[in-house]
Amino acid sequence: MFLVVGLGNPGAKYALTRHNIGFMAVDLFAMSAGNPPWKEEHKALTCRFQMDDQTILLAKPMTYMNKSGESVQSLMQFYKIEMNHLLVVQDDIDQALGMMRFHQNRGHGGHNGIRSISELLGSADYARLKLGVGRPPHPDMEVADYVLQKFSAEEQSKLPDFLNKAGDALESLIFEGLQIASTKFNGR
Repeated sequence: MFLVVGLGNPGAKYALTRHNIGFMAVDLFAMSAGNPPWKEEHKALTCRFQMDDQTILLAKPMTYMNKSGESVQSLMQFYKIEMNHLLVVQDDIDQALGMMRFHQNRGHGGHNGIRSISELLGSADYARLKLGVGRPPHPDMEVADYVLQKFSAEEQSKLPDFLNKAGDALESLIFEGLQIASTKFNGR
């Protein structure tokens, strides 16, 4: 079983914010897999489906970003998921919107969701798909304020294609492994 965790914050207030692009990516991935029903468990919304010979468990932690690790740790223990079958989808300010990059065994880079997961798992040795949301337009703007803003109308028009491409990247990682997925999708 693969656990694919999209990071974000619960509630309508955060629905179309840059920080919630992880939620958006797993939502679209679930829709492409036939829209299986979501349920609440382990402080997360989850859905499970088969894709070829793989069972995939999608999760959206409902703990708010800075406590995402509570949900991830609980799901991994309950479902006995190995670290090499965990993939976390997150926002990344160091890439422009539309760019993505796979990482594994790297630091949190100031991302509180990743910090929480790595601390509670005692390791950063899991795959991450970093989805670019760009940097604040003004140097005086706080990063936290920027990522909690909603995408502009122009940015929203680009999201469907970008999130579909992210779904292709997730599928590549699950079926082809990190090295091939990185070659295909990093910097694209």
